[in-house]
Amino acid sequence: MDNKLDIVAIGESLIELSTNAKMSASGCLYKYYGGDALATAVSALRMGSKVGFITRIGNDPFKDYLLESWENEGLDISQVKLTNEPNGLYIIARPSLDEKEVVYYRKKIAPSKLSIDDINEDYIKCTDVIYASGVTQSLSASAAEAVEYAYKLAKDNGILTAYDPNYHSILTTPDDAKEAFSRVSNNVDIMFLNTKHDSINILEIDSPENIIKKLWDMGIQTVVLKSSDRKGYYTGYNGNIVFTDFYTCDYVDTTCSGDTFNGGFLHAFNHGFTPFEATKFASITAGLQAKGIGAIKSIPYKDEVYTIYRGNNG
Repeated sequence: MDNKLDIVAIGESLIELSTNAKMSASGCLYKYYGGDALATAVSALRMGSKVGFITRIGNDPFKDYLLESWENEGLDISQVKLTNEPNGLYIIARPSLDEKEVVYYRKKIAPSKLSIDDINEDYIKCTDVIYASGVTQSLSASAAEAVEYAYKLAKDNGILTAYDPNYHSILTTPDDAKEAFSRVSNNVDIMFLNTKHDSINILEIDSPENIIKKLWDMGIQTVVLKSSDRKGYYTGYNGNIVFTDFYTCDYVDTTCSGDTFNGGFLHAFNHGFTPFEATKFASITAGLQAKGIGAIKSIPYKDEVYTIYRGNNG
């Protein structure tokens, strides 16, 4: 591959149908696309990174919409493969911050066919950062093997790896999430996790300082904890732990805001920001995204984020 990439994400894509009314009352659903790793990829892309995406999509009527949309975004889709399984779909209704209805259709979908065969060694070697999540691993045994293989390739070639367990009780169990984490933890450089879900169910620790120190002891150098209870982020790096407030608590829809944060962080970190600066930058990215409806549709663009960041840290 001639063109080097900044970040490559591995994961699922889903069709998103959304409304800001109750599902029972809505007469119109807005079509877009979603998926946690894809949201991270698009977030980094819109901040100015060169990003590739590894997935499988279904050869159904949504195929052209997905491929054309990603090409228009500027996402490298050279490693996106077609399969006969359908594309997954979810419907989200968010009439208010306190009300949320979500219906998923993601069993036996195209991304579940991800496997080691989809991981091209030369492609992995031509990026700075490899990213995947526990959601990707939960798709299937073969998808979990693909993530594990990609991380090993990355580490063998001196490429940074980033991981978010992204625990969801509707997708996996604590025991399976622990197993998924254990399969990649030796090859993870940057760890994102949520104190409400990930750290409790996987590490069984609730103290931010103890979580970070445990992960440091495991060899994970950079740790970012997303703490909704404390309304901010704990960033642990090089023996220091720094707390950063959420950019805003004035939210409309927080769907994929954590994944958007990850993309903003990886973009900034890969462009010379310290981990603590990258957290501030990513907080703005996630905060702006959460002011709109829709997972990826609401991700902001770099000019707005950089302007705010420079104004706050000039």
